[in-house]
Amino acid sequence: MNESYHPFKSEKAKEKYLAFNDEHAKLWPVPSENKYIQTSYGKTFVRISGPIGKPPLILLPGDTENSLSWIPQIKDFSEQYRTYAVDNIFDNGRSIYSRPLKEPGDFVIWLSELFDLLNLKNDINLMGFSYGGWLTSIYSLAHPERLHKVILISPPIVQPRVRYLILGITTHFFPNYFFAKKLVYWERKCLVKQGETGRAIANHMIEEQVLAGKCFKKRKFVNPTVLTDDDLQKLKVPVLFLIGDEEVVCSPDKTVQRLNTISPQIKTILIPDASHDITHSQAALVNKKVLDFLQEK
Repeated sequence: MNESYHPFKSEKAKEKYLAFNDEHAKLWPVPSENKYIQTSYGKTFVRISGPIGKPPLILLPGDTENSLSWIPQIKDFSEQYRTYAVDNIFDNGRSIYSRPLKEPGDFVIWLSELFDLLNLKNDINLMGFSYGGWLTSIYSLAHPERLHKVILISPPIVQPRVRYLILGITTHFFPNYFFAKKLVYWERKCLVKQGETGRAIANHMIEEQVLAGKCFKKRKFVNPTVLTDDDLQKLKVPVLFLIGDEEVVCSPDKTVQRLNTISPQIKTILIPDASHDITHSQAALVNKKVLDFLQEK
């Protein structure tokens, strides 16, 4: 891990990926302060936007994504909140891990360190998509005292479908255009249906996945756990759960039914015409539901 190009495969791979990332970052629609925060797990890259002094809103992206995945949300959120969009320490992006994260508890420690070093106390609003939603949920169970409100977008609440696991594993080990397109066009089918603009976003996701697969070293992946009934009932912080009605990673109907049965305290909303692309295909509606929830007394 001492190479100057770590966590990339080579200096050339690092330059190629970061140039791609820099070009994508030009789409960030609001001013941002970009920081590297040194934690015991390595340097975490954070894009900070919004007025100083406003309530904090932490944004955790999905697997293989980074802070730039929040481009459709950041303008709306940064009007009323001090937003912190994180490149997860273990994933594709600008963060640089110095030791592996081996179990869920490592992520909880990492996030606590990150919040402390960002000088965030309590009353943190924490929001995560997919894998980031799982991280949000396990942190909420471990440290509810630090949180004000929590937003979970499409994390695994029931077992993922076998097709998703097969496509995800195949794309991880064989990062080429063919497999990446199969995964992305299936996951983001509602976005693709939106025509040329939607396909352009999906194609950019494919390009980034393929490039990242070729540029980054392989890393240990901690599988997200499906929360137990007891876990769900222990989520006492106000929680908003959003999922698309055409979600393909897991059954949206079974997910909503389970939440309504086991943990009715969680506010659950089924977003129409959305799959595992909910933050892109239905960005305006998602933004409104999140902001309405955050502003509820």
